[in-house]
Amino acid sequence: MIHRTLGQIVLATLLCGGAAATETPFFKGNTHAHSLWSDGNDFPEMVVDYYHRNGYDFAVVSDHNVLARSYRWMSVQEITARQVGTGPGAIAKAEARFGPDWIEWQEVDGERGIVLKTLESFRDQFEAPGKFLIIEAQEISDRSTRGPIHINAINVAELVPFQDEPIEDTVTVMRRLLSAVRKQEKEIGRPILTHLNHPNFRWAVTAEELAEVVEERFFEVYNGHPLINHLGDESRPGNEMIWDIANTLRIAKLSAEPLFGLATDDSHWYHGGEVSPGRGWIQVEADALTPEALIAGLRAGTFYASSGVELSHFSYDAESRVLEFEIRPDGDARFISQLIGTRQNYDQPDAPAGTGIGEVFDRSGEQQVRFVVPENALYARVSITSTEDHPNPSFDFQKKQAWLQPVGWR
Repeated sequence: MIHRTLGQIVLATLLCGGAAATETPFFKGNTHAHSLWSDGNDFPEMVVDYYHRNGYDFAVVSDHNVLARSYRWMSVQEITARQVGTGPGAIAKAEARFGPDWIEWQEVDGERGIVLKTLESFRDQFEAPGKFLIIEAQEISDRSTRGPIHINAINVAELVPFQDEPIEDTVTVMRRLLSAVRKQEKEIGRPILTHLNHPNFRWAVTAEELAEVVEERFFEVYNGHPLINHLGDESRPGNEMIWDIANTLRIAKLSAEPLFGLATDDSHWYHGGEVSPGRGWIQVEADALTPEALIAGLRAGTFYASSGVELSHFSYDAESRVLEFEIRPDGDARFISQLIGTRQNYDQPDAPAGTGIGEVFDRSGEQQVRFVVPENALYARVSITSTEDHPNPSFDFQKKQAWLQPVGWR
């Protein structure tokens, strides 16, 4: 399944400098998806099957506050009621994929239903060393006094506790949840990756709050759910500006490391409808297709997020401050790449015109791009936009995009 070209990147240069290059593969994966175990409309094995069939190297099923481990029965009526679209539903598709004996039928109180599969019961149908991996996860779903706080915890060993009561402010809720994850991580002795989901969902998390919670290093710069206000509105910033505001505050005011941005599906519907899969993913450069290696690559920043644009390689040299990458061809598509960041004097009265948070330092219309990060930049990141429409858009006039992680901040 490792079918992408090898990327060349310097792990050390992204964080602390150096010049020795290594070659490691890109692993494609989605870290946010739902099944019938919570509010999705397909069986968990069929959700994994989608990613397995569509060229992904790893998949994560992240249901709300539940792990697919225990006994879970669901009536046929409830399963079919969740179906969106007019084609075959979850039951017919599962029987066609795995055979008529795959489904475990059970009658409860006179009602016909199905026992949902646990992760361990179908893991061996898909996993193969170095070819495909399933990582267990939980979307920790809690609330602050202003709205929902959802954080994905990936590679968990047990359920992360939550309150789901709007009695605390956003920062307090986030810190409580992250503390619970770190506690479990220490106890089990293996890494657990967390990322804040859809900050603009019901306008629950501001850029300033996300900046303050420096314990969180990841968030969704793109989420494929159509109701998460990706572009913001007239008075509130979209996800990319949230990224720039939060990173500017972290580096300039809090002496903290910046956020890294992921793209995810947040898929719920698999039989048609608006909340469908295949919209956003990450490409991680890692030494191996294991949870530990993938999380190490993510924490090192050796990955990019995508909603359709793919790269053949990227590299950053901290000494020369040169960021280079090559965009893979996509038919007749053309690409606009922007080097975006904030300068050290962004908030000074004598700052030049055009200086501010999320300034565009440079642009390129080439497929092979070389950017030099300004010496006075707090950080710089890259946003790439294709001229091609997204084939499965989550908002109006959406184009295919990709995002590289902040560099130049050490």
